[in-house]
Amino acid sequence: MLLIPAIDLKDGHCVRLKQGDMDQSTTFGEDPAVMARRWVDKGARRLHLVDLNGAFAGHPKNEQAIRKILKEVGSEIDVQLGGGIRDLDTIERYLDAGLRFVIIGTAAVKNPGFLQDACTAFGGHIIVGLDAKDGKVATDGWSKLTRHEVVDLGKKFEDYGVESIIYTDIGRDGMLSGINIDATVKLAQALTIPVIASGGLSDMADIEKLCAVEGEGIEGVICGRAIYTGALDFEAAQLRADDLNSGA
Repeated sequence: MLLIPAIDLKDGHCVRLKQGDMDQSTTFGEDPAVMARRWVDKGARRLHLVDLNGAFAGHPKNEQAIRKILKEVGSEIDVQLGGGIRDLDTIERYLDAGLRFVIIGTAAVKNPGFLQDACTAFGGHIIVGLDAKDGKVATDGWSKLTRHEVVDLGKKFEDYGVESIIYTDIGRDGMLSGINIDATVKLAQALTIPVIASGGLSDMADIEKLCAVEGEGIEGVICGRAIYTGALDFEAAQLRADDLNSGA
């Protein structure tokens, strides 16, 4: 089980939002590259970056900070990025800079043709981020709920050739209220590509619950607020996950 630290970027700094609200942000550390190094030194095997300004603007806004992170750790571990990626040129630029995976969210739902093109042009590098509440997909920085069912869209995107799906329960994100295991497992069981859990990770018990269902197709979990507030010791949690996996 991959535990993937999240670095959310707003105005060049690392922040955490509560339930996607740009006005409810807490700054954790000023220099994103230093933060990235810290997680790699603690045993992270992948990093999850979010360009928050980019997600709301619809085009990259924190590219300088992202490039600094890639320069610092991109040669050592895989880095994935979401937020404001709406065209093929942006994907190509980021991959050339050393990014391993690009996460397409709103654009995948609103413009599936773009997602198909991205999977064709950059096979093996495209992840879809599906944000949902009560099984329904949300778009535009979570501000709009759609009528799309998560499982239906997941299957469609799997057919396009996406590498994996990050599933975020937006009713729980940044609230430390526990991962929605049932909904995540339901999606993973319906697909053959891996699912990465996200939203609400709170403590070691969540890690243990996820490891118990890893065999259903859950590849990893995004670690956000819990590892920044100290509610979860990242290094200990990754070691625990590795122990549980080896004993499986």
